Amino acid sequence: MKKKIRAAVVGYGNIGKYVVEALQVAPDFEIAGIVRRDVSNVPAELKGYEVVTTIVQLKEVDVAILCSPTRKVEAFAKQCLELGINTVDSFDIHGQILQLRASLDKTAKENSAVSIISAGWDPGSDSVIRALLEAIAPKGITYTNFGPGMSMGHTVAVKAVAGVKNALSMTIPTGTGVHRRMVYIELQEGHDFETVANAIKTDDYFVHDETHVFQVDDVDSLRDMGHGVRMERKGVSGTTQNQLFTFDMRINNPALTAQVLVATARAALKQQPGAYTMIEIPVVDLLPGEKESWIKKLV
Repeated sequence: MKKKIRAAVVGYGNIGKYVVEALQVAPDFEIAGIVRRDVSNVPAELKGYEVVTTIVQLKEVDVAILCSPTRKVEAFAKQCLELGINTVDSFDIHGQILQLRASLDKTAKENSAVSIISAGWDPGSDSVIRALLEAIAPKGITYTNFGPGMSMGHTVAVKAVAGVKNALSMTIPTGTGVHRRMVYIELQEGHDFETVANAIKTDDYFVHDETHVFQVDDVDSLRDMGHGVRMERKGVSGTTQNQLFTFDMRINNPALTAQVLVATARAALKQQPGAYTMIEIPVVDLLPGEKESWIKKLV
């Protein structure tokens, strides 16, 4: 019987919970353990697993699935890579992906490990779709329209702003790849709303979009994990104009992110040492089992 891939889940928030569920039903994985800050009160669903505060406490880890906030990804990834543990993450600041890739590529190669970065649904699986659309219509324009729905990365970024007790960031598409950010916050006592709102609007996550911040009494009463994307490309194949393509999906945000992470964790064990984005990974490597069976089924 083929040895199962031993995966550690680093972080047990919204994404981490869904990663555990995805690993439980994956035929080729087993859970090596969960890394979280607080191990004093282990949730009932984790009672059968080793729950620790640092990955060095786990044994025989093949790949670490990083479910931490984006701005902590690089530090966690380097810690794992230096131990020779492969990593995957859902880093989602588009403008910093090349920088992260260069940084982790060096560490990964020095330790004969693999790191697949920005492996959520956007960036991630949507990036693969965009690459395919570019290939089949080399000239043209692609518009990626997100939402309406909750952005996990943006929500986490808001929660990190001083004075924010709880937060929700909604992404509203206005068309042609332009978005509006609707941010709802509970304010910590003693903080000024205008100061906090300005800090949110000038954060890297929000500074490039139209952003509106509202103070509310109860953020949780507004929360819905649903999200989606509509990708449209109008372009040219060879010299033929007016080639039209649409990709549309409506999803549970953390559940899909988790599934993509598990698929890329599988692919990480099939690559040479270094750091990669999803468009650099053969799609068939994301799937379990033998390559030939997928070729027979899908080609």
